[in-house]
Amino acid sequence: MLYRCAVALLLSAASPALALAANPAASAVPAAKKVELSVVRVSSTNQPYDLIRPWGKKPPFSRRGLGAVLPKGRVLVTAELIQNFNYIELEKAESGERMAATVLTVDHEANLALLQPTDPKFLAGLKPMELISDAKVGDRLSILQLESNDALVTTSGPITTIEVARYQIDDASFLLYRLNLSLQFKESSFTAPVLKDGKLAGLLLRFAPQNQTADVIPAPVIQHFLKDFEDDNYQGFPRAGFLFSPTRDPQLRHYAKMPPGNGGIFITEVAEGSPAAKAGLQAGDVLLSVGDTSIDQDGNYNEPLYGRITISHLLSVRHQVGDKLPFRILRDAKPMTLEVTLAKKDLNTYGVMPYMFDRAPRFFVLGGLILQELTRQHLKEWGNDWKKAAPPRLVMYDQMQSALLKGDRKHIVYLSQVLPTSATVGYTDLNFLVVVAINGVKINSLADVPAAVAAPTNGFHKIEFEDHPKEIYLDAAQTAAVDEQVKKTYRLPSLKQLD
Repeated sequence: MLYRCAVALLLSAASPALALAANPAASAVPAAKKVELSVVRVSSTNQPYDLIRPWGKKPPFSRRGLGAVLPKGRVLVTAELIQNFNYIELEKAESGERMAATVLTVDHEANLALLQPTDPKFLAGLKPMELISDAKVGDRLSILQLESNDALVTTSGPITTIEVARYQIDDASFLLYRLNLSLQFKESSFTAPVLKDGKLAGLLLRFAPQNQTADVIPAPVIQHFLKDFEDDNYQGFPRAGFLFSPTRDPQLRHYAKMPPGNGGIFITEVAEGSPAAKAGLQAGDVLLSVGDTSIDQDGNYNEPLYGRITISHLLSVRHQVGDKLPFRILRDAKPMTLEVTLAKKDLNTYGVMPYMFDRAPRFFVLGGLILQELTRQHLKEWGNDWKKAAPPRLVMYDQMQSALLKGDRKHIVYLSQVLPTSATVGYTDLNFLVVVAINGVKINSLADVPAAVAAPTNGFHKIEFEDHPKEIYLDAAQTAAVDEQVKKTYRLPSLKQLD
């Protein structure tokens, strides 16, 4: 597995057994080049929310990286550098001058963020970097790092692969450059600009010391991000909202009534409410082309710079939200054309949100019962092996949410834990139970809970679960009395967070 760049590099520095050998490809950049290369140190104090105790936060920690100075007094970094930030600071390498920074926009899926100093004059004298997007396999790129004495160091290596691959978020894949090089730990290495011919070709995404490979967020993805922000209405990277199967199997091609040839993909699923669904695309259709671009039997198209590459790059990076694209399809062997208007998938439309940064988790405390909405961020509290270690039913809902969460059921509400109170005697060992209903009201999201608990039955709250025990009861009057006690005893600022 590839670890985050900072994690891998910090481990390398801390353990002699993991230390990287000196890199003959690394070279110090002359002092005269420092202004021309235009980087600033970026320090971020981060403090994520505590998903186990959702009313509070975990201890703060710091990350440091190098930001690339761009036109209009902006600084480009990875979103991961500033996730859940409390404070961000910029520092000039030569003078040590420091300045607080604000976030202009952030895209956690593409792992990109744009900052600006609180005083625009702070970056005066630094020449903005120019983006270059013509890198191809075989080209040599250079990763910039900063020594403790402020000398810039470049480490070069060739691009061995250009492909669409996962970034930080499991649900998001974008174009990626993979380099082969030996990278040493340096201060401020969490984010590092990557250059080609002195121009910005990307940002370092992660480094794997065990096989000496670096993954880079490439300039085409960065260009899309910057272009989208220009009108101050950032919308993100679009999707069409369908899954497909390759059509190499001749039996599948026969079943789908496809003509002879090697083109076309078989649509297996169309997400409810997605752009593809709104345009009329259906499971069982065969997609032949998008606009004037033909799709082969593996779901690839011919990209001039990169060769065969997956259709998701065409849809998400080569186009913007709102673009209308003709999809030429076959349905029961009959040719049709559908017009698909690309859109960003709203994070709140996921049944189980794939990530949750810069926002408080939703919760509701009822007499000591802690009810929460399931997110993948919760599941990852079980570690890297969370798919095996986390409660199986919760993992099932995450992995099969498109099939299981349809209609009115929007999110999974579950009992995460029980605080010992006089109202929860006998229930303190219960946890990770999916809530079906409260007081006869179906719970389709945490937003349904306040109305449900407002109407107890015969003086009791009845909470129903999918698993054993199928139902439990709380005395409504006792619960109301205990709630204020819970706030004081456990120092809760609030008994609910629903926004």
